[in-house]
Amino acid sequence: MYNLSKLDFTGQHIYAGIDVHLKSWKVNIMTEHSSYKSFSQPPNPAVLSNYLQRNFPGATYHAAYEAGYCGFWIYDRLKELGIGCIVVNPADIPTKDKERSGKTDKVDCRKLARCLRNGELDGIYVPARANIEDRGLLRTRRSMVKKQVRCKAQIKSMLAFYGIHLPEDMIHRNRSSKFIHWIESIQMERASGNYVFKVYLYELSQLRQLVTALNRQIRILARRKEYKTNVQLLKTVPGIHTLTAMTLLTELFNIDRFPSLDKLASYIGLVPDTDSSGEKDAKKGMTNRKNQFLRFLIIEDAWAAVRQDPALLMAYERLTKKMKKTRAIIHIARKLLNRIRYVLKNQKEYVPAVVQ
Repeated sequence: MYNLSKLDFTGQHIYAGIDVHLKSWKVNIMTEHSSYKSFSQPPNPAVLSNYLQRNFPGATYHAAYEAGYCGFWIYDRLKELGIGCIVVNPADIPTKDKERSGKTDKVDCRKLARCLRNGELDGIYVPARANIEDRGLLRTRRSMVKKQVRCKAQIKSMLAFYGIHLPEDMIHRNRSSKFIHWIESIQMERASGNYVFKVYLYELSQLRQLVTALNRQIRILARRKEYKTNVQLLKTVPGIHTLTAMTLLTELFNIDRFPSLDKLASYIGLVPDTDSSGEKDAKKGMTNRKNQFLRFLIIEDAWAAVRQDPALLMAYERLTKKMKKTRAIIHIARKLLNRIRYVLKNQKEYVPAVVQ
Protein backbone atom coordinates (compact mmCIF):
# COMPACT_ATOMS: atom_id res chain seq x y z
CA MET A 1 0.00 0.00 0.00
CA TYR A 2 1.30 3.45 -0.98
CA ASN A 3 2.18 5.95 1.75
CA LEU A 4 0.58 9.11 0.35
CA SER A 5 1.96 11.25 3.17
CA LYS A 6 5.51 10.87 1.87
CA LEU A 7 6.73 11.66 -1.64
CA ASP A 8 8.74 8.91 -3.27
CA PHE A 9 9.59 8.93 -6.98
CA THR A 10 12.15 6.15 -6.84
CA GLY A 11 12.51 4.50 -10.25
CA GLN A 12 10.87 7.39 -12.12
CA HIS A 13 12.52 9.85 -14.49
CA ILE A 14 12.04 13.62 -14.38
CA TYR A 15 12.98 15.85 -17.32
CA ALA A 16 13.91 19.55 -17.19
CA GLY A 17 14.19 21.75 -20.27
CA ILE A 18 16.11 24.94 -19.49
CA ASP A 19 15.97 28.09 -21.61
CA VAL A 20 19.11 29.85 -20.39
CA HIS A 21 19.41 33.64 -20.16
CA LEU A 22 21.80 35.96 -18.37
CA LYS A 23 19.45 37.15 -15.61
CA SER A 24 16.98 34.27 -15.33
CA TRP A 25 16.18 30.77 -16.61
CA LYS A 26 12.85 29.52 -17.88
CA VAL A 27 12.40 25.88 -16.86
CA ASN A 28 9.81 23.28 -17.86
CA ILE A 29 9.47 20.08 -15.83
CA MET A 30 8.01 16.91 -17.33
CA THR A 31 7.35 13.52 -15.80
CA GLU A 32 7.33 10.32 -17.83
CA HIS A 33 3.70 10.85 -18.80
CA SER A 34 2.79 14.51 -18.36
CA SER A 35 3.96 18.10 -18.45
CA TYR A 36 4.18 19.22 -14.83
CA LYS A 37 5.08 22.90 -14.63
CA SER A 38 6.91 25.85 -16.20
CA PHE A 39 8.54 28.50 -14.04
CA SER A 40 11.28 31.12 -13.93
CA GLN A 41 14.24 30.87 -11.58
CA PRO A 42 17.55 32.61 -10.88
CA PRO A 43 20.47 31.49 -13.10
CA ASN A 44 21.74 29.04 -10.51
CA PRO A 45 21.92 25.22 -10.96
CA ALA A 46 21.60 24.71 -7.18
CA VAL A 47 18.13 26.31 -7.23
CA LEU A 48 16.95 23.80 -9.85
CA SER A 49 18.53 20.90 -7.94
CA ASN A 50 16.79 21.92 -4.70
CA TYR A 51 13.45 22.20 -6.52
CA LEU A 52 13.74 18.73 -8.05
CA GLN A 53 14.82 17.07 -4.81
CA ARG A 54 12.05 18.78 -2.87
CA ASN A 55 9.25 17.93 -5.32
CA PHE A 56 10.48 14.65 -6.82
CA PRO A 57 12.64 12.94 -4.17
CA GLY A 58 14.28 9.71 -5.22
CA ALA A 59 13.75 10.26 -8.97
CA THR A 60 16.40 10.21 -11.67
CA TYR A 61 16.83 13.73 -13.05
CA HIS A 62 17.63 14.73 -16.64
CA ALA A 63 18.22 18.24 -18.02
CA ALA A 64 19.01 19.86 -21.35
CA TYR A 65 19.87 23.36 -22.52
CA GLU A 66 21.02 24.96 -25.76
CA ALA A 67 24.69 25.65 -26.46
CA GLY A 68 25.37 29.36 -26.47
CA TYR A 69 27.02 32.25 -24.70
CA CYS A 70 26.97 30.49 -21.30
CA GLY A 71 29.42 27.78 -22.29
CA PHE A 72 29.54 24.55 -20.30
CA TRP A 73 29.75 25.62 -16.65
CA ILE A 74 26.03 24.87 -16.17
CA TYR A 75 26.60 21.34 -17.50
CA ASP A 76 29.50 20.81 -15.10
CA ARG A 77 27.57 22.12 -12.10
CA LEU A 78 24.43 20.09 -12.82
CA LYS A 79 26.54 16.95 -13.15
CA GLU A 80 28.11 17.67 -9.75
CA LEU A 81 24.62 18.00 -8.28
CA GLY A 82 23.61 14.58 -9.61
CA ILE A 83 21.50 15.78 -12.55
CA GLY A 84 22.16 14.12 -15.91
CA CYS A 85 22.63 16.88 -18.47
CA ILE A 86 23.21 17.33 -22.19
CA VAL A 87 24.04 20.47 -24.15
CA VAL A 88 22.27 20.68 -27.49
CA ASN A 89 23.01 22.42 -30.78
CA PRO A 90 19.96 24.71 -31.27
CA ALA A 91 19.79 23.74 -34.96
CA ASP A 92 19.32 20.07 -34.02
CA ILE A 93 16.21 20.50 -31.87
CA PRO A 94 13.04 19.19 -33.59
CA THR A 95 10.72 22.18 -33.88
CA LYS A 96 7.08 22.36 -34.95
CA ASP A 97 5.99 25.18 -37.24
CA LYS A 98 3.71 26.48 -34.49
CA GLU A 99 6.70 26.64 -32.09
CA ARG A 100 8.78 28.42 -34.70
CA SER A 101 6.18 31.11 -35.42
CA GLY A 102 5.13 31.52 -31.79
CA LYS A 103 8.55 31.45 -30.17
CA THR A 104 8.68 32.34 -26.46
CA ASP A 105 10.90 31.28 -23.56
CA LYS A 106 8.07 29.10 -22.24
CA VAL A 107 7.66 27.38 -25.61
CA ASP A 108 11.42 26.84 -25.92
CA CYS A 109 11.90 25.22 -22.50
CA ARG A 110 8.82 23.01 -23.00
CA LYS A 111 10.15 21.91 -26.38
CA LEU A 112 13.49 21.00 -24.81
CA ALA A 113 11.85 18.98 -22.04
CA ARG A 114 9.55 17.16 -24.48
CA CYS A 115 12.34 16.25 -26.90
CA LEU A 116 14.57 15.16 -24.02
CA ARG A 117 11.85 12.85 -22.69
CA ASN A 118 11.21 11.42 -26.16
CA GLY A 119 14.91 10.70 -26.74
CA GLU A 120 15.06 13.06 -29.72
CA LEU A 121 18.09 15.07 -28.58
CA ASP A 122 21.76 14.34 -29.23
CA GLY A 123 24.13 16.21 -26.95
CA ILE A 124 27.24 17.86 -28.32
CA TYR A 125 30.70 16.94 -27.07
CA VAL A 126 31.53 18.74 -23.83
CA PRO A 127 35.29 19.11 -23.25
CA ALA A 128 37.01 19.37 -19.89
CA ARG A 129 37.51 22.84 -18.38
CA ALA A 130 41.30 22.68 -18.89
CA ASN A 131 40.83 21.90 -22.59
CA ILE A 132 38.43 24.82 -22.99
CA GLU A 133 40.93 27.22 -21.43
CA ASP A 134 43.71 25.99 -23.74
CA ARG A 135 41.41 26.41 -26.72
CA GLY A 136 40.66 29.94 -25.54
CA LEU A 137 44.34 30.86 -25.91
CA LEU A 138 44.32 29.89 -29.60
CA ARG A 139 40.97 31.57 -30.26
CA THR A 140 42.11 34.76 -28.53
CA ARG A 141 45.16 34.90 -30.79
CA ARG A 142 42.93 34.58 -33.84
CA SER A 143 40.72 37.39 -32.53
CA MET A 144 43.73 39.66 -31.97
CA VAL A 145 45.07 38.92 -35.47
CA LYS A 146 41.67 39.87 -36.96
CA LYS A 147 41.72 43.13 -35.00
CA GLN A 148 45.24 43.80 -36.25
CA VAL A 149 44.14 43.28 -39.86
CA ARG A 150 41.17 45.59 -39.28
CA CYS A 151 43.43 48.26 -37.78
CA LYS A 152 45.80 48.12 -40.77
CA ALA A 153 42.83 48.44 -43.12
CA GLN A 154 41.66 51.54 -41.24
CA ILE A 155 45.10 53.12 -41.57
CA LYS A 156 45.17 52.36 -45.30
CA SER A 157 41.71 53.85 -45.66
CA MET A 158 42.82 57.06 -43.94
CA LEU A 159 45.87 57.29 -46.19
CA ALA A 160 43.69 56.91 -49.27
CA PHE A 161 41.23 59.50 -47.94
CA TYR A 162 43.99 62.12 -47.71
CA GLY A 163 45.54 61.11 -51.03
CA ILE A 164 48.70 59.67 -49.43
CA HIS A 165 50.05 56.78 -51.48
CA LEU A 166 52.34 53.99 -50.35
CA PRO A 167 55.86 53.99 -51.84
CA GLU A 168 56.33 51.30 -54.50
CA ASP A 169 58.71 49.27 -52.34
CA MET A 170 56.13 49.05 -49.54
CA ILE A 171 53.01 48.04 -51.43
CA HIS A 172 53.64 44.37 -50.69
CA ARG A 173 55.53 44.93 -47.43
CA ASN A 174 52.92 46.65 -45.29
CA ARG A 175 53.35 44.11 -42.48
CA SER A 176 56.92 45.14 -41.81
CA SER A 177 58.27 47.52 -39.20
CA LYS A 178 59.52 49.69 -42.07
CA PHE A 179 55.90 50.34 -43.06
CA ILE A 180 55.05 51.47 -39.52
CA HIS A 181 58.08 53.76 -39.36
CA TRP A 182 57.02 55.31 -42.65
CA ILE A 183 53.51 55.95 -41.30
CA GLU A 184 55.02 57.60 -38.21
CA SER A 185 57.00 59.98 -40.43
CA ILE A 186 53.85 61.36 -42.11
CA GLN A 187 53.07 64.92 -41.09
CA MET A 188 49.51 66.22 -41.46
CA GLU A 189 48.66 69.92 -41.76
CA ARG A 190 47.22 70.15 -38.27
CA ALA A 191 48.02 68.63 -34.89
CA SER A 192 44.54 67.01 -34.82
CA GLY A 193 45.37 65.05 -37.98
CA ASN A 194 48.69 63.87 -36.54
CA TYR A 195 47.00 62.81 -33.32
CA VAL A 196 44.46 60.66 -35.16
CA PHE A 197 47.27 58.78 -36.92
CA LYS A 198 49.08 58.34 -33.61
CA VAL A 199 45.96 56.80 -32.04
CA TYR A 200 45.69 54.17 -34.79
CA LEU A 201 49.43 53.48 -34.74
CA TYR A 202 49.31 53.04 -30.97
CA GLU A 203 46.44 50.55 -31.33
CA LEU A 204 48.37 48.66 -34.03
CA SER A 205 51.51 48.60 -31.89
CA GLN A 206 49.58 47.20 -28.91
CA LEU A 207 47.95 44.53 -31.04
CA ARG A 208 51.31 43.49 -32.50
CA GLN A 209 52.71 43.10 -28.99
CA LEU A 210 49.68 41.08 -27.88
CA VAL A 211 49.96 38.72 -30.86
CA THR A 212 53.68 38.24 -30.18
CA ALA A 213 52.97 37.47 -26.52
CA LEU A 214 50.20 35.04 -27.45
CA ASN A 215 52.50 33.27 -29.93
CA ARG A 216 55.01 32.84 -27.12
CA GLN A 217 52.38 31.37 -24.80
CA ILE A 218 51.20 28.98 -27.52
CA ARG A 219 54.75 27.71 -28.04
CA ILE A 220 55.07 27.17 -24.28
CA LEU A 221 51.74 25.28 -24.24
CA ALA A 222 52.87 23.14 -27.21
CA ARG A 223 55.79 21.89 -25.12
CA ARG A 224 53.56 20.62 -22.32
CA LYS A 225 53.35 16.85 -21.87
CA GLU A 226 49.75 16.51 -23.09
CA TYR A 227 50.52 18.23 -26.42
CA LYS A 228 54.21 17.75 -27.18
CA THR A 229 54.09 14.32 -28.84
CA ASN A 230 51.05 15.08 -31.00
CA VAL A 231 52.48 18.44 -32.07
CA GLN A 232 55.69 16.76 -33.24
CA LEU A 233 53.70 14.10 -35.10
CA LEU A 234 51.44 16.63 -36.80
CA LYS A 235 54.40 18.72 -37.95
CA THR A 236 55.48 15.75 -40.12
CA VAL A 237 52.33 16.32 -42.21
CA PRO A 238 52.95 18.73 -45.13
CA GLY A 239 51.63 22.24 -44.49
CA ILE A 240 51.28 21.79 -40.71
CA HIS A 241 53.30 23.97 -38.31
CA THR A 242 53.09 24.49 -34.56
CA LEU A 243 50.23 26.99 -34.65
CA THR A 244 48.12 24.78 -36.92
CA ALA A 245 48.90 21.71 -34.83
CA MET A 246 47.86 23.42 -31.61
CA THR A 247 44.67 24.74 -33.21
CA LEU A 248 43.79 21.23 -34.36
CA LEU A 249 44.50 19.66 -30.97
CA THR A 250 42.59 22.27 -28.97
CA GLU A 251 39.57 22.26 -31.31
CA LEU A 252 39.29 18.49 -31.86
CA PHE A 253 40.27 17.55 -28.27
CA ASN A 254 40.19 13.80 -28.95
CA ILE A 255 40.44 12.33 -32.44
CA ASP A 256 38.87 9.06 -31.26
CA ARG A 257 35.49 10.75 -30.87
CA PHE A 258 35.25 10.78 -34.68
CA PRO A 259 34.68 7.16 -35.80
CA SER A 260 35.41 7.90 -39.48
CA LEU A 261 36.92 10.48 -41.82
CA ASP A 262 33.42 11.44 -42.94
CA LYS A 263 32.41 12.31 -39.36
CA LEU A 264 35.55 14.39 -38.90
CA ALA A 265 35.09 16.16 -42.24
CA SER A 266 31.46 16.87 -41.36
CA TYR A 267 32.46 18.43 -38.03
CA ILE A 268 35.00 20.69 -39.73
CA GLY A 269 32.66 21.52 -42.62
CA LEU A 270 34.44 19.85 -45.55
CA VAL A 271 31.27 18.20 -46.86
CA PRO A 272 28.73 19.43 -49.42
CA ASP A 273 25.17 20.51 -48.78
CA THR A 274 22.75 18.29 -50.68
CA ASP A 275 19.16 18.69 -51.83
CA SER A 276 17.95 15.24 -52.78
CA SER A 277 14.34 14.29 -53.53
CA GLY A 278 13.16 11.61 -55.93
CA GLU A 279 15.13 11.94 -59.15
CA LYS A 280 16.61 15.23 -57.97
CA ASP A 281 20.07 15.13 -56.41
CA ALA A 282 21.65 18.59 -56.29
CA LYS A 283 24.94 19.60 -54.68
CA LYS A 284 24.87 23.08 -53.13
CA GLY A 285 28.51 23.74 -52.31
CA MET A 286 30.10 23.36 -48.89
CA THR A 287 27.82 23.06 -45.90
CA ASN A 288 27.15 26.06 -43.70
CA ARG A 289 27.63 23.85 -40.63
CA LYS A 290 31.28 24.00 -39.75
CA ASN A 291 33.92 24.64 -37.17
CA GLN A 292 34.77 28.18 -38.22
CA PHE A 293 38.25 27.98 -36.71
CA LEU A 294 39.26 24.80 -38.54
CA ARG A 295 37.73 24.86 -42.03
CA PHE A 296 39.58 27.97 -43.17
CA LEU A 297 42.78 26.73 -41.53
CA ILE A 298 42.72 23.31 -43.25
CA ILE A 299 42.01 24.84 -46.66
CA GLU A 300 44.78 27.42 -46.17
CA ASP A 301 47.25 24.66 -45.22
CA ALA A 302 46.16 22.59 -48.21
CA TRP A 303 47.64 25.27 -50.52
CA ALA A 304 50.97 24.91 -48.71
CA ALA A 305 50.74 21.11 -48.71
CA VAL A 306 50.52 20.80 -52.51
CA ARG A 307 53.90 22.55 -52.71
CA GLN A 308 55.48 20.09 -50.27
CA ASP A 309 53.90 16.68 -50.89
CA PRO A 310 54.39 15.16 -54.40
CA ALA A 311 51.33 12.92 -53.97
CA LEU A 312 49.07 15.86 -53.11
CA LEU A 313 50.54 17.90 -55.96
CA MET A 314 49.83 15.07 -58.41
CA ALA A 315 46.24 14.79 -57.12
CA TYR A 316 45.77 18.57 -57.35
CA GLU A 317 47.03 18.69 -60.94
CA ARG A 318 44.66 15.89 -61.91
CA LEU A 319 41.69 17.60 -60.23
CA THR A 320 42.31 20.98 -61.85
CA LYS A 321 41.76 19.38 -65.26
CA LYS A 322 38.14 18.70 -64.28
CA MET A 323 37.23 21.63 -62.02
CA LYS A 324 38.23 25.09 -60.81
CA LYS A 325 41.27 25.41 -58.59
CA THR A 326 39.15 26.63 -55.67
CA ARG A 327 37.07 23.44 -55.83
CA ALA A 328 40.11 21.25 -56.35
CA ILE A 329 41.77 22.56 -53.19
CA ILE A 330 38.72 21.44 -51.14
CA HIS A 331 39.41 17.87 -52.24
CA ILE A 332 43.07 18.32 -51.32
CA ALA A 333 42.04 19.70 -47.92
CA ARG A 334 40.06 16.53 -47.31
CA LYS A 335 43.07 14.41 -48.27
CA LEU A 336 45.19 16.49 -45.91
CA LEU A 337 42.62 15.93 -43.18
CA ASN A 338 42.89 12.18 -43.77
CA ARG A 339 46.65 12.40 -43.22
CA ILE A 340 46.10 14.36 -39.99
CA ARG A 341 43.62 11.76 -38.76
CA TYR A 342 45.98 8.89 -39.61
CA VAL A 343 48.87 10.46 -37.72
CA LEU A 344 46.83 11.15 -34.58
CA LYS A 345 44.99 7.82 -34.47
CA ASN A 346 48.05 5.66 -35.16
CA GLN A 347 50.61 7.84 -33.38
CA LYS A 348 52.95 7.51 -36.34
CA GLU A 349 54.86 10.12 -38.30
CA TYR A 350 53.65 10.86 -41.81
CA VAL A 351 56.03 9.89 -44.59
CA PRO A 352 55.32 11.82 -47.84
CA ALA A 353 55.02 9.73 -50.98
CA VAL A 354 58.09 9.89 -53.22
CA VAL A 355 57.49 9.94 -56.96
CA GLN A 356 60.22 7.94 -58.70
